[in-house]
Amino acid sequence: MRSALHAEWTKLRTSPGTLGLALAVIVSTVGSSAAVAAATGCAPGGCGQDLTRLSLTGVQVGQAVVAVLAVLVIGDEYSTGMVRVTLTALPRRTTVLAAKAVVVAGVVAVTAVPAVLGSLTVGWFILPEYEVVPRAAVGSVLYLVLIGLLGLGTATAARNPAAASGIVLGLLYVFPIIAQVVTDPGWRRHLQQAGPMSAGLAVQATGDVDAVPIGPWQGLGVLALWALAALLTGGLLLARHDA
Repeated sequence: MRSALHAEWTKLRTSPGTLGLALAVIVSTVGSSAAVAAATGCAPGGCGQDLTRLSLTGVQVGQAVVAVLAVLVIGDEYSTGMVRVTLTALPRRTTVLAAKAVVVAGVVAVTAVPAVLGSLTVGWFILPEYEVVPRAAVGSVLYLVLIGLLGLGTATAARNPAAASGIVLGLLYVFPIIAQVVTDPGWRRHLQQAGPMSAGLAVQATGDVDAVPIGPWQGLGVLALWALAALLTGGLLLARHDA
């Protein structure tokens, strides 16, 4: 496992696009949060919104970059055929996938921390004074880490970076879109509870938590199940099929 971790970290660290994507996560998250905060008309006394969650709106944009970064960790190897070299050097395929998961989780976590803190800082300066709830900040970092693992598992199963990116982004954004179209309140609530993005982002709620379709940590648990299912499916296909 130590050799696999070293190999995966070396590949990710030396990849020419890794640093650019990591910076893009931070810039897109903080920039989008700042734009939303600036566009929100809030009086000094408040604006009747969950200001912590509003400050973290950029996570919905940054997650797309996180997903692409995670997909490319193994998707690039499939597209170039380098995955055969990886599996020849490290024949235990589940160990390879586990090492990739650890490296992706670590890199996304290190990237997500400044992105989330930057968004909260920008929101603090632009919006009326509000109390930052630690759960929303920590939960947002964990949310981005789980999105990364979801992307990695999907790319391992799909074996094509373009297809995997489309699948992950579809899972994230289609559920909320359908929920907006559905008129039945019960079905709308079920869609919001089942969707990886709508459920996972419930961890950011700090106002009327009872009004959220699913509890904060329960919602993050739903996203964790999506990520786990993707990794298990990817691991099973990786173990049983030729590279």
